Amino acid sequence: MLTRIVRMSFTEEKVPAFMELFESVKHKIRAFPGCEYLELLQDIDQPNVLMSYSKWCNDDALQRYRQSDFFRGTWKATKVLFSDAPVAYSVNSLEKIDSTL
Repeated sequence: MLTRIVRMSFTEEKVPAFMELFESVKHKIRAFPGCEYLELLQDIDQPNVLMSYSKWCNDDALQRYRQSDFFRGTWKATKVLFSDAPVAYSVNSLEKIDSTL
């Protein structure tokens, strides 16, 4: 499984516009073939910095999503709201440590 984290910075006044956009597409993203998890995170110290955290069955599924017309349209609407360039990470889990209690 692949985890994708995208850090996005917005000006304060554009956060509501992004939240409205995300609300309209979140279930479609989550339903995209290969997407197994989706979460939106907000930086505690910088509330205008949001991160999407998603899990994909593999890189091929993520790439199919990224090449889709749906993603292209959503990304086009999102990137005009940025105050800084986004930063994206695709990572594989090496080890999960559960509580021993």
